[in-house]
Formats: sequence, C-alpha cells, structure tokens
Amino acid sequence: MSMDRLLETIRAFDGVLELAPDEGSAFPEIAWGDHFFYYSPSGQVPAREQPYATIVTKNYPGDALCDLDHPDRWRLNIHVGTNAFLELTGESSRALTTPWDYAAADVVLPHPVYRAQGWVSIVNPGRRTHVLATDLLRQAHEDARRRADRRSATEQPVVDTGQDGT
Repeated sequence: MSMDRLLETIRAFDGVLELAPDEGSAFPEIAWGDHFFYYSPSGQVPAREQPYATIVTKNYPGDALCDLDHPDRWRLNIHVGTNAFLELTGESSRALTTPWDYAAADVVLPHPVYRAQGWVSIVNPGRRTHVLATDLLRQAHEDARRRADRRSATEQPVVDTGQDGT
C-alpha cells in the first residue's frame, strides 16, 4: 500500500480533518511531511483532542526504533484502544513482555512510544496489512466521531438573554 493510496482512503472518511505541516506553516520543522488525522466536520482542530491516526516520515527525538530516516520508510500510527491493542499484539498495552522489532515492515506492532495509550503502528503497510490497516483506521475514525458526539451532547449551550448582567 503506497502512502498516497492510504492518504486517499483516510481523506474519504466523512468529517476527517488532516493536518499536513510543510515548510512555511506554523508547525515546527520536525513535523513537516507528516500527517495528523482528526474527526472534525467543522474543519477546526478539536480542543483537548489528540489525532486518531498519524503518518510519520522520519525519526523523532526519543522515537527512532522504527528506523524511519531511510528513503521510502514511513509509519502509520493508529489509536486502537487497549482492548484492540491486546487482540492485535497479544499483550497488554501497559506491559512490555515481548521483544519487538520495531523496524519490521508490513507488521502490526505496538507503538514504540505511545503503546500504553493503546496505539499501534505499521511501518510501510503493504500486502499483509493493508486491509487490516484500513479497517483499523475506519474504526479509529468512528471512535473519534463517537467521542465528539458525546462531548457535544454534554456541552451546555450558552444562551444570550440580551441582558448585560447589571
């Protein structure tokens, strides 16, 4: 699965907001070339909400185990939650029990940094993982939509009574 094909798939989700920082944007240079996905039909980055998926194209400080600084290497990261994490990896997101080869391509792996929060990663999704990756992305998008719906249902609307309070 090429990154372009994966981006087309994600961009087709209803209400998706993609941040794709590049040179000249307000985002730090380290984020240039990467992609961050939110559920946001308004087109605004949700307050107090992390993306549900990311694509990174390089190593970050403290996150170099996937060896992304080589040409044509990139990593899809998906928030799947702790239950799906256990199903996908065979271990708890909070307990590292298996030695993982984080540089392995086309394999579902615990995220090397955010595993405890229920994130998985796939370096260069391909033939073995493209269907699963697409399914996980759809589920993560739907989970983000449900969280947004719950938040909006519990927010109290501000009612303007026309009085200035004096």
